[in-house]
Amino acid sequence: MAHHKSAKKRIRQSEKRRLINKSVESKIKTLYKKVLNLEDKDELEKAYKEAVAFIDQSADKGYIHKNNAARKKSRLTLYLNKMTSK
Repeated sequence: MAHHKSAKKRIRQSEKRRLINKSVESKIKTLYKKVLNLEDKDELEKAYKEAVAFIDQSADKGYIHKNNAARKKSRLTLYLNKMTSK
């Protein structure tokens, strides 16, 4: 267990960040799956825009790496293009 005041503060900060990161990752996964399970074009585009916006915000705030965000958006875009070209 930490004895220094600064170490105790660091533990509190780390726990707070861990919970935020966990919730962001969970929401990204939920939005990602939501897009991949849709087939209706209108709903698909709406869900796609929501997912991409949230992924961009997460990358800007540093919750996920920018290349990770780019990869997720790329895969969603490929799926969207595949479904709308039918």
